[in-house]
Amino acid sequence: MNDILEVKKMVKEYPITRGVVLQKNVGSVKAVDNVSFSIKKGETLGLVGESGCGKTTTGKLILRLISPTSGRIIFKGEDITRYGARRLRSTRKCIQVIFQDPYSSLNPRMTIGELVGEPLVIHRIGTREERRRRVRELLEIVGLNPEHLNRYPHEFSGGQRQRIGIARALALQPELVVCDEPVSALDLSIRAQIINLLEDLQDEFNLTYLLISHDLSVVRHMCDRIAVMYLGKIVELADVNALYESPGHPYTRALLSAVPVPDPGLEREREMIVLEGDVPSPVDPPSGCRFHTRCPIAISRCSKKEPVLKELASGHQVACLLTAPSELSTITL
Repeated sequence: MNDILEVKKMVKEYPITRGVVLQKNVGSVKAVDNVSFSIKKGETLGLVGESGCGKTTTGKLILRLISPTSGRIIFKGEDITRYGARRLRSTRKCIQVIFQDPYSSLNPRMTIGELVGEPLVIHRIGTREERRRRVRELLEIVGLNPEHLNRYPHEFSGGQRQRIGIARALALQPELVVCDEPVSALDLSIRAQIINLLEDLQDEFNLTYLLISHDLSVVRHMCDRIAVMYLGKIVELADVNALYESPGHPYTRALLSAVPVPDPGLEREREMIVLEGDVPSPVDPPSGCRFHTRCPIAISRCSKKEPVLKELASGHQVACLLTAPSELSTITL
C-alpha cells in the first residue's frame, strides 16, 4: 500500500500575549511539536493520548482548518501545507471529517436534507434533483430512512445524528476521513453500531481513517496502527497488536493498564499503573523527556536529553532513552 498522507516534522505554535490595546508577545505554546507519521491507503491510524496532548489540533492541521507553524503535510504526493483557499477547495473534497459531538456539529435550523446536501451545494455538484437523489442515497447508506430528509436534527437521537454527520462526510466521496472522537459522546449501547458502520463503510468505499480517540478499546478494535501522543509529541508508533502486546514506552504502559479486562480473575491479578502528578503545562514543558516528571523509571539523564523516535522492531518506534530493542518485552514499571 502506498502512503496517502505523510506528515513531516509538523509544528503548531500559538503565541501568548498580554495587554488589551498594545498586545505584547510574552511566550508561546507548542500544541503540536515536531510530529511525523504516515497513513497508508485503506488503513486506520489511531491517534491516542490524554486530553490536551494535541490530538485534535493534529486533525485540524491535516484538514487545513488551521495552518501549521512549520513542517509539511503531503496528501497523495502533493504538499498541501501552503495551499491557499482556492487550491484547498479541490483538496477538501478528498479529506472530510466526522466531528465528536453530534449535537453541536449539526445546524439546528437546517433540515437533514440540507445538512447532508450542503457539501454538494458548496462544490456545485449536480442539479437540485441530482443532489436530492444523492442525499437520499447517503441516508440509506448510513441506515436512516430517506423519507426523513425534511426533518430537523432535534427530531433524532444522538446515534442517528452521528449517522447524519457520517452521511455528510461521505457526500463528496472522500478518500481520507478524520474521525475526531466519533463515538465518545454516544451511549455505550450505540457505540458498537457506529463503529460497525464506520468499518463497513471503509470496506465498501476503500476509505482511509485517522481515528482520534482516548478510548483504547475502540482504538484496538478499529485501528491497524496506533500513534501515542504526550504533550504535543508522538512517544510511540506501532502496529496495534505489537503495541498492546509489547508496549515500549512507560506512558503507553500506563494508558493500557487503565483499560478494563473482561475477565474478573485477570482484572484482579493485574497491576494498574497510577501516574503521579499532573500533566505539565504546555506553556512551560519539562526539559529533556517531557514525561520524566511522571515516569516511574526516569533517571537523571531523562531530564537533560530529549528522546527521539527510534526503531525497536519492524514498524515499532519508541521515544524513550531507557528502552532498547532487547528491553522491549522485559521493561517493567
